[in-house]
Amino acid sequence: MKNKVVWITGASSGIGEALVYAYDKAGARLIISSRNRDELYRVKMACKSPVNIHVLPIDLENTAALTDKAADAIKIYGTIDLLINSGGISQRGLALEIGLQTEQRLMNVNFWGTVILSKAVLPVMIKNGGGTIVCISSLVGKFGTRMRSAYSASKHALHGYFDSLRSEVFDKNIQITIICPGFIKTNVTLNALTATGEAQGTMDIAQENGMLPEECAMQIINAIKSKKEEVYIGGKEVKGVLFKRLFPLRFSKYLRTAKVT
Repeated sequence: MKNKVVWITGASSGIGEALVYAYDKAGARLIISSRNRDELYRVKMACKSPVNIHVLPIDLENTAALTDKAADAIKIYGTIDLLINSGGISQRGLALEIGLQTEQRLMNVNFWGTVILSKAVLPVMIKNGGGTIVCISSLVGKFGTRMRSAYSASKHALHGYFDSLRSEVFDKNIQITIICPGFIKTNVTLNALTATGEAQGTMDIAQENGMLPEECAMQIINAIKSKKEEVYIGGKEVKGVLFKRLFPLRFSKYLRTAKVT
């Protein structure tokens, strides 16, 4: 990855932050983005080669501005070799209680933000002979659980869209990898939106005991190197994907009573 240009959203914490450090050590030139400018600069100064790290604040919810933001990102180094869409927000609220505005926010951040940025960088990737787009989905992008209806929908949508896109650009040397993490020890549950649209502010037990983001980042990097199309990362929770595929009715009944926070 030496001197390759890597743009990572959601780079100020969690999986995105861990990926920044890993690609910095690999010698990549990075563009790091999130809403929190101060945290982005903290991450930059913690890198081995901060001179190769460019901070580009971005709000994925503001979909109208994202095409211009992508143009700004391309201007920094003249190209994008690898886009990792790691920015996102989770949910902890019942479907009958959560408002449409909050559901739309989840879709904008998790789905439309990823789609808009990816479409914006594709032309320059194709012009330069190829590139890689990575979408950080979730295991609930493969099955839904209580309290996560709109979040799960946004992640399911990524699979449908990018599976289709992959079949359209495979002959242009464009690699598309979808990552489905399970329980990773990040702040995702602290920031998850409740039925009122406010942050939950507490850590789920399963998340607290989850895989470290640094280990998750290394598995993501290995998946990208291996040109994987879809990868599941986590502990025993990843077995849920196979469970649903083989025994869908039993799995559905199990999820009705499974402990979900």
